[in-house]
Amino acid sequence: MRKRTKSREIAIQALYQLEIRSYGDYDELGIFFLQQTFDSNIVDFARSLVDGCRKQKKEIEEKIVSISEHWDLHRMAIIDRSILRLCVYELLYRNDIPPKVSINEAIDLAKKFSTEKSGQFVNGVLDKIYLQAKEKRHE
Repeated sequence: MRKRTKSREIAIQALYQLEIRSYGDYDELGIFFLQQTFDSNIVDFARSLVDGCRKQKKEIEEKIVSISEHWDLHRMAIIDRSILRLCVYELLYRNDIPPKVSINEAIDLAKKFSTEKSGQFVNGVLDKIYLQAKEKRHE
């Protein structure tokens, strides 16, 4: 497994924990990161993704809600929300990651950690966000 793929898996687990704790105590999450037995670069990248998602949470959620027709955030599966937040953060705020890589990784995460149809749902939302962001860059 590639290092960044593993980092994303760790980030999704961390975001899920934050979500079920209502974005509670970040110090507890520090313990989760310390318990990871992977290369420090893997954990550091995962932590940077989680930190970015937390800092940009409001804007990320506004973007997801504006794109996902007939779906409020609270109606989405928690893991799907976490995956969407992670990928939207990468799409909008991480120029060092190719958008197609972010989207493909998100789809794979949805297939691995969520329901049978989550990959399609995540792909549909992210494709719309990607196309919208791409259009804005060309204006």
